[in-house]
Amino acid sequence: MTPTVLDHVPDRLLSLPATVLHAHLTGPTLIHLPGRQTQPLVVSVLQHGNETSGWEALRRLLNGRYQRDPLPRSLIIYIGNPQAAAVNARHLGHQPDLNRCWPGSTLAPTPWHGLMAAITDHIKQCQPMASIDIHNNTGRNPHYAAVNRLEPEHLSLACEFSRSVVFFTEPRGVQSQAFGQFCPAVTLECGLAQEASGADHAMAYVETMLHREALSTAFPNPGELELFQTKATLKLDPGARFCIGSDTAHSPPTPDVVFSQDLDLHNFEELPLGFCLAATKTDHPKPLIAYGPNDEDVSERYLERVDGHIRTTRAVTPAMVTLDPFALRHDCLCYLMERIQISELQTGASAIQAGMTLPEPEAESS
Repeated sequence: MTPTVLDHVPDRLLSLPATVLHAHLTGPTLIHLPGRQTQPLVVSVLQHGNETSGWEALRRLLNGRYQRDPLPRSLIIYIGNPQAAAVNARHLGHQPDLNRCWPGSTLAPTPWHGLMAAITDHIKQCQPMASIDIHNNTGRNPHYAAVNRLEPEHLSLACEFSRSVVFFTEPRGVQSQAFGQFCPAVTLECGLAQEASGADHAMAYVETMLHREALSTAFPNPGELELFQTKATLKLDPGARFCIGSDTAHSPPTPDVVFSQDLDLHNFEELPLGFCLAATKTDHPKPLIAYGPNDEDVSERYLERVDGHIRTTRAVTPAMVTLDPFALRHDCLCYLMERIQISELQTGASAIQAGMTLPEPEAESS
């Protein structure tokens, strides 16, 4: 299995939505475009086929002034999974999650792992200025950036997109972690795929980075950056029955836990001690479980049941709260985060934990 490598954008490709790319691209594809500054910027889109903001951003960017003007910097486009995009799926049923197959993956090896290793070697030889991987979410989230390394250039790259930045080291095998070994790398989370604001934001950010001479080698100031690390993942017990609000049409007759319809409006909002995450309707002993690094149960640290409600036992900030039933059942409700102080990074005094998870619940695959 080898990637397609092109030195131009095929005719009409930029006129096509993500769902049609599979008719023109046989699989993962790299497109090299020259620019005035030769050190390239790498932009990845459609690693998950139903996360289309990145492709829409590139279509609009390259269909504009750069149809006639040279790019300010060379650009390498990576189009990850056009076949999954054809059916609006994260990945196809016979495929692994392609953004878990990069070097460093803990999944059992597949031909996809060899393909991602070859792409990584190819990109490393190009000595890129930076790598940008564009994604969408399944819940109502503000746009945010995520990094795998707490180094000034990585953080500078991230806070150019959003003041909210998440540090993560899990899951392994993501592209930003592999590329971050040899260049500053960031993951962009651009909200819901169907919202135009995500493509707008990604397009403006990519154009800014194409014009950037260099990234700052100093840590951002505290006022420029709110930095978080994920501390726990909230998951349903596999046997727990749930419903969302008063949706009786899709709910079990006696749900164990009931989530508010507006719970995802609290993403990236600091929740106080005692905040109600859900109501409990049965005697299920633990319908919602908090997992820390290495999947240990840390529920007692974050959750308590009081008078038929599940409440927080400390102030925490949720990310990626999703009310998508498939994501909630098969991945998680949300992630709980705590702040990292920039002053600690500046003095080298921060004791940042490993094993922190990327806030990225899965959506349904075909």
